[in-house]
Amino acid sequence: MTTGEQKRRPVIAGNWKMYKTQADARAFFAAFAPLVAHSSHCGIVIAPPFTSLGVAIEAAKGTQISIGAQDGFWEPEGAFTGEVSMPMIADVGATHVIIGHSERRQFFHETDETVAKKVKAALAAQLTPIVCIGESLQERESNHTHECLKRQFTGGVGSLTPAEFSRILLAYEPVWAIGTGKTATPDMAANAHAYVRSLVADRFSSEQASAVRILYGGSVKPDNVKGLMAHEEIDGALVGGASLDAKSFAAIVNYET
Repeated sequence: MTTGEQKRRPVIAGNWKMYKTQADARAFFAAFAPLVAHSSHCGIVIAPPFTSLGVAIEAAKGTQISIGAQDGFWEPEGAFTGEVSMPMIADVGATHVIIGHSERRQFFHETDETVAKKVKAALAAQLTPIVCIGESLQERESNHTHECLKRQFTGGVGSLTPAEFSRILLAYEPVWAIGTGKTATPDMAANAHAYVRSLVADRFSSEQASAVRILYGGSVKPDNVKGLMAHEEIDGALVGGASLDAKSFAAIVNYET
């Protein structure tokens, strides 16, 4: 393991998607916070719906839990009905934002170009972007995984400056493993992460390739997180369904114990 790899602190992030009211969020944090009070081995991020951001931020005060949004718009303000800007997300007290999730790409037609614009807007607002890339089942089965990852990387975060890139997190999420119960094997995930790291080295530098943290997302659960995290290429997890239950998500956060 290189010096750069030793310095990478894991991050476990929970994406609640379109679940939980404000009351649900309060109940979750009341149960979850005590379970991770001494979990200093990794960073913890939870991304609730916009309507519960304020409640989550209030509930996370005094803890090491960071709060992020699930999306944000690239313009700081304007006539964009229904959108929420990155400065608004930062203003409410969030520190992170998920960008380019496969569901945003699939259902809302996000492109690599819009991902790049959103990442730059997030960085301008002093947010930490968690930028998602990953192949579909068709691309995986037709051996186009690397082609897809290269396209999404190059068209998205590949347009950043080295200084900008140093402030982001990447998340590899094979689309075929999200919400399906299917999970990439630890070796499959690690191989994809290693390839993404090679793209970073080619575009930026070997130092940045060693430093960037790449999370795995795709049906991460308490019973498979340890095998995934055993690979030094995998720097954490972006967790969907299993992050909705306090005990389940705490078990994932506390994968070392």
